Amino acid sequence: MNRRWTLASSVAGAVVVALDGTVLTVAQPRLQRDLGASFAEVQWTSTAYLVVVASLLVFAGRLGDRYGQRRVFALGLLGFGAASAAIGAAPSVGWVIGLRAVQGVFGALLQPATLGMLRAAFPPDRLAGPLAVRTAAIGLAAAAGPLVGGALVTTLGWRAVFFVNVLPALVFALPALLRPGPPAGGSRTPLDVPGAVLLAVSLGCLVHALTARPVSGAGLAVAAVTAAVLVRHERRTERPLLPAAVIGSRAVGAALGVLVVVSAALFGALFVAAYVLQRRLGLDPLGSSLRSLPLAVLMVASAALCPVLLRRFGARMTTAAATALLALGVLVLSRATSIPALGCAFALLGAGFGTVMVAATQVVVRRAEVAVAGVAGGLQQTALNVGPAVGVATATALIGTGTGRALLTLAAVAALGVPLACALPRTEQDRPAPGTDSGCPQPGADGGRPSPLTETPCPRPATENHHLMPKT
Repeated sequence: MNRRWTLASSVAGAVVVALDGTVLTVAQPRLQRDLGASFAEVQWTSTAYLVVVASLLVFAGRLGDRYGQRRVFALGLLGFGAASAAIGAAPSVGWVIGLRAVQGVFGALLQPATLGMLRAAFPPDRLAGPLAVRTAAIGLAAAAGPLVGGALVTTLGWRAVFFVNVLPALVFALPALLRPGPPAGGSRTPLDVPGAVLLAVSLGCLVHALTARPVSGAGLAVAAVTAAVLVRHERRTERPLLPAAVIGSRAVGAALGVLVVVSAALFGALFVAAYVLQRRLGLDPLGSSLRSLPLAVLMVASAALCPVLLRRFGARMTTAAATALLALGVLVLSRATSIPALGCAFALLGAGFGTVMVAATQVVVRRAEVAVAGVAGGLQQTALNVGPAVGVATATALIGTGTGRALLTLAAVAALGVPLACALPRTEQDRPAPGTDSGCPQPGADGGRPSPLTETPCPRPATENHHLMPKT
């Protein structure tokens, strides 16, 4: 499977997940009416998915490291499509909620693999380009989601938004399943099942506590206690779920922190913006979506430009400037009363977030060895699940005091990413992951065979010792 197809598969998997989330929001009112569901039940159609996917992302990434990213990608995408089709045929809201949880299991398998495949297929110094394409596609999906969802629900009903996931699942998963490649470099490393359970409980309780209305203090307490037990376990076990080579990296930790605070600020601001647009300015949902289009447009444009910025200015300066730009966008949104001012605010949000997504993700994935690329991808996806939950919880708690105060607080949250960005590498040419500076794809990607996109064949290593993980 060559690099072009790997990139296309990665983009397809990411877009399927992004579209699923956005079109569901549009479909929920019709779903509630047709199935006679309560508001709490409708909320659980989203919460069940979020809790399951957030709790399993890192362990799913570890499965990709062990059994091969393409295998896990194929299983995740096929399962996601099958669960979607089942939801489309669900007879009651209880079935929808249960199947959304099942869909979350496969979504957790799918998402880290989309990054792990890229890490295995592309050399570290060429990762920024594929990540930019992936981020731009997610931006397009976010923009198109409400429009596609609205058209499908209006013409075919809410069930149609789930059936659209079936075709891409078959088109991109079957080739990966038929040619899965050899096992990944970490296939001989035992799975840390106790660590996976502790992490799942901690993250699941955290996301559930933050998405509950009001925020659940008991859930936060359980998450904190479980996290403390997890840290103790990971320090003592011989083969931890979270390798020190990944979480012990100052740059990776800073990049994950930036992703959390920036996604928290963005999604919290968008939550507040809906009230500003629809209640203060009197716009309908379609009009609100059209006013926010500059966000998607600038997100796509900034993602495409980010590889150039990384080569010229490095990850540290690029990420810090983009984070400051996003914080400025939230500030402008807090004062905006006219359509041009709102457009400017959304443009700043999109430009900042698109750039940070590529730059910070590149640091996380580039610094990980191929043998633990799935764990790195799982951590990146976890940050992008926890961040929005934190942001929306913050916005919900503060919106009663006024939209201006809520947005100012979210701007301060975004500004926390600037000092975090100072821990990122200065230049893109800083130390790549060990053993990956040859520019050749690793065995997890193409099995050491020449890729159609490489000018010369890549030699096989003399000794196959890349599966060994760093000692902790």
